Amino acid sequence: MERDAIDFGSLKVSVLFRRLFIPTLCGMLSISAVTVADGIFVGQGVGSDGIAAVNIYVPLLMVFQGMGLMIGIGCSVVASIHLSQSKIRAARLNVTQAMVFVTAVTLLLSSAILLFPDRTAVLLGASEHLLPLVKDYLLWFTPALVFQMWTAVGLFVIRLDGAPKLAMWCSVISALLNVLLDWLFIFPLGWGVMGAAFATAISVSVGGGIALWYLLCRARSLSLCPLKGSRKSLRLSLRNVGYQCRIGSSALLGEATLATLMFTGNQVFMRYLGDDGVGAFGIACYYIPFVFMVGNAIAQSAQPIISYNFGAGASGRVIQARRIALATAVVCGMTAMGLFVCCPRILVGFFLDTDTPAALIAIEGFPLFASGFVFFIVNLIVIGYYQSLERVRAATTFALLRGFVLLVPAFLLLPRVAGISGIWLAMPLSELLTCAVIAVFYNLRRGFGLRFS
Repeated sequence: MERDAIDFGSLKVSVLFRRLFIPTLCGMLSISAVTVADGIFVGQGVGSDGIAAVNIYVPLLMVFQGMGLMIGIGCSVVASIHLSQSKIRAARLNVTQAMVFVTAVTLLLSSAILLFPDRTAVLLGASEHLLPLVKDYLLWFTPALVFQMWTAVGLFVIRLDGAPKLAMWCSVISALLNVLLDWLFIFPLGWGVMGAAFATAISVSVGGGIALWYLLCRARSLSLCPLKGSRKSLRLSLRNVGYQCRIGSSALLGEATLATLMFTGNQVFMRYLGDDGVGAFGIACYYIPFVFMVGNAIAQSAQPIISYNFGAGASGRVIQARRIALATAVVCGMTAMGLFVCCPRILVGFFLDTDTPAALIAIEGFPLFASGFVFFIVNLIVIGYYQSLERVRAATTFALLRGFVLLVPAFLLLPRVAGISGIWLAMPLSELLTCAVIAVFYNLRRGFGLRFS
């Protein structure tokens, strides 16, 4: 797709947002479908123990995805502003530095995980009973994490380069391949959790390969470029990557919030309800990335519009993009909540027989869990808005608030007050309180003005 097919500076904002949002949403949902396909096939082929085992590994995956989002958003914001000022070479340089950084860091961390698989599984919360299954998933999927990171960063750049449909197909092809391989490895071949991990590893490797191929061979403006090996060049690269990390740090905190949700929820459910509780919560954790990705799709669709026009000084277009993003967030949040409230038995039935103990716990808890979805998505949009404006302090403050500051205490305290229902309500309460704080700031500042820092 030609770069000038999407003119971020003059095309009507609503048209721009729609052109970006539809393929971005499809791509984001496809990414979530990779994990959910694992859950459905593992649930039907292995049972609730398999779901619990995969769910224990997911927080680690969320940390890596968060790092990918952090760098992806950071380099996309910086590159957008450079492009709005016709600094093509600087934009390409920042993209290349981002890809090199995530590759090096991921290879280093993956090697450490593979050297100590048992210790890693135990640190993630695996019980003695679940340890073999968690270790199987860890050993077979971890080598593919570098491809996952290429996808995470690459999709931001591909969309900014004017090819949102290619970014969508990069995710869709990966998801479809994962479904096919999950079925093949788990049922005909009988490989269980190991098969699910291997299927996911292959599928994300294909997606990452497509993203890297585009950046190397087909990109219009943002193709990768050679980096100098001098000490001065290295210092410049580290400075640029550090700034990208600073801008995107709240995205890492967003993924860390999901990881905290899953990790802390696993611990609390294990304490109160044992392995069946973890299995029930695991089903919810297969669906929550869909809600997260919907919010991400809205934020990522608005991001290049906001960043580009912010760099060009077009504040009116920035405000239009913000309003459209927030309205879309409310509609999507209400839709997701309605599905969880009205159809919990159907949603749980995709994973487990609805008469099993884990399924019954999940069916009862889903409506409570879904009560926070509107606030969840709105908070993501507000954080993404400030990221797009390089307002790091505001974005980071709200990201910390909805995660570590409020979520963990809610998980620890609410069960003492409301029993099992309190565990399900921990996330909704933390998101509601964060949204209330944002509303206070809104009233104090009389809107999300560009001047807030």
